[in-house]
Amino acid sequence: MPHDHDDLTPPGVPHKHPFQEDHPEPQTYHQLLGVALHEVLIEKGVYTMDEMRARMERIEGVSSETHGARIVARAWLDDDFKAKLIDNAFAAIKLADMDPGYAEITVLENTPSTHNVVVCTLCSCYPRSLLGRPPAWYKSKSYRARVVREPREVLAEFGTPIPDNQDVTVHDSTAELRYIVLPMRPAGTEGWSEDQLATLVSRDSMIGVARASDPE
Repeated sequence: MPHDHDDLTPPGVPHKHPFQEDHPEPQTYHQLLGVALHEVLIEKGVYTMDEMRARMERIEGVSSETHGARIVARAWLDDDFKAKLIDNAFAAIKLADMDPGYAEITVLENTPSTHNVVVCTLCSCYPRSLLGRPPAWYKSKSYRARVVREPREVLAEFGTPIPDNQDVTVHDSTAELRYIVLPMRPAGTEGWSEDQLATLVSRDSMIGVARASDPE
């Protein structure tokens, strides 16, 4: 049985269906370039398709911020590890037997004088292997646009007011560089173990829109 559009399309002319919003968008030049680079790297033996598939499965399997929280808790307890983490986060995370992902990682330490917050203004690049799935608000156009222009107002809406004597620095992630915030250790946690401290570290505190939880 012929389709309805068969009678409307001249012979020999391919029919063009209108783009449907629930279909994948056509690939852009940069997406096609990424696919081509991927194929070249496999052809050159830099990695195999099985290795890439295994890595993607590991990333997809991370459903929470547990790995990132352990990194923060360890840095709170071990000054030597924290120094390595800030100097070369990718290497330090691998030494801690965790997967840093495939992009460069920079750890941003919050201090009494500086509060860091992370955004990806162009898309939603995110250290998924450490923090799990990105929240919907992180990918929203509103957050991506506003946190750059008015970070204090956005943080206040998240319940994290920043005092006037503390600077706010916004860091823009890219496909090659991801950020994780190292929040300040809460007071009253002296003598706590790494496991105990990790329970105070949330995904939002490692993005920078929240602080680590108080012990209470």
